[in-house]
Amino acid sequence: MGSSAGKYNIKAVSTMLGIQPGTLRAWERRYQMIAPVRNESGHRLYSEEHLKVLRWLISKVDQGFTISQAVSLLENSGHFREQADSTKKDKLNEIGEELLDALMEFNSSKAHELINYAFNLFTIDKTVIDLLGPILIKVGDLWEEGSITTAHEHFATSFLRSRIEGLSSSFPHSSFLPRAIAVCGPGERHELGLLMYTMFLRRKGFEVVFLGTSLAENDLEVVLDKIEPKFLFLSCTLEENRKATLDLMEILNRNYPNLHVGIGGIAIDSMPVEQRKNHQENIVGISRTEWEKWLKKRIDSF
Repeated sequence: MGSSAGKYNIKAVSTMLGIQPGTLRAWERRYQMIAPVRNESGHRLYSEEHLKVLRWLISKVDQGFTISQAVSLLENSGHFREQADSTKKDKLNEIGEELLDALMEFNSSKAHELINYAFNLFTIDKTVIDLLGPILIKVGDLWEEGSITTAHEHFATSFLRSRIEGLSSSFPHSSFLPRAIAVCGPGERHELGLLMYTMFLRRKGFEVVFLGTSLAENDLEVVLDKIEPKFLFLSCTLEENRKATLDLMEILNRNYPNLHVGIGGIAIDSMPVEQRKNHQENIVGISRTEWEKWLKKRIDSF
């Protein structure tokens, strides 16, 4: 792990890049574009990868872009976004295998170390969506096939949820973006996929009320009337709950004509082609690209 580990303190980075430490800390806090590790004393340590990202951002600011515009360019263009080469993919897979092993051994300190290392190499979105997400799916598959115990499944999902929740709640929201609600569909208890989608929304600047697992009948309407959001996202992972989720979506579409209802999850993505066509306007998709496209189309309509 040494080659890309943090080795420059904030004073050194400030000197090398010509940026004030206070400005750098503000960028990190507001935009979360890098995640420097901290040493035993709690001081930030930056890697060569972090310096490359910061140099690129500073060059854009020098060209006249605002820092928010530069960060948006960074995310949308894919520049420095892990450079999607075989070496990076191999490293991500390697970390994923080690992390899964650590979770199966109930080794939380090792798991924390590996996730921190991943944040040191990759963007926050990449780490959560392409590393933690597949591990969550793998843990669920192992449990369903009887390869691991309920204790393993509970420990792993609880650990990963804690990391994702802690990160998700730290993002500032924009007063210019509409409010949203994220909740599991009727009968649904699996909320980690929804939590990851919530992190994606919060990362975009949305204020999201995360309600988690399925609510009692009529409780959702109470929340909608109180909050008056513009978006509601329903998650469905089990096929047995799909019809109830679709029925709820149809009711919400009728009763709240100004509300954009998005649906997602394994059970939604596995629908037959004809059924998907009937609900295409509400399906948010499974990839970040699809999520971005679905949101943009509806935000532009405001």
